[in-house]
Amino acid sequence: MSGYSVSVDLDACDGVFACLVRDGRFAEAEDGLVTLPGGDRDGGELVATFDDERRDEAEQAAAACPLDAIEVRGDERSESPERASGEPARPASGDRREP
Repeated sequence: MSGYSVSVDLDACDGVFACLVRDGRFAEAEDGLVTLPGGDRDGGELVATFDDERRDEAEQAAAACPLDAIEVRGDERSESPERASGEPARPASGDRREP
């Protein structure tokens, strides 16, 4: 299994709930915004940590959010160097070719 966390910027969330269709763990909270099982609200952020094989569902929920309020983090071991750092992977020094 792969550990990861899902964070929601509650100041950006406006209850569109496109995330619910992609990942059934997302639900409507009493305040009309989103909640997650085991999630902790701290100020304007909701964070929940998971250790399961459902990261793809969480990433689909994040991608569906029209306000980009959802972020999935963690498990860098399975991410490519480009995804983990946000920059393209660089070849090892022995792999560089001169033009």
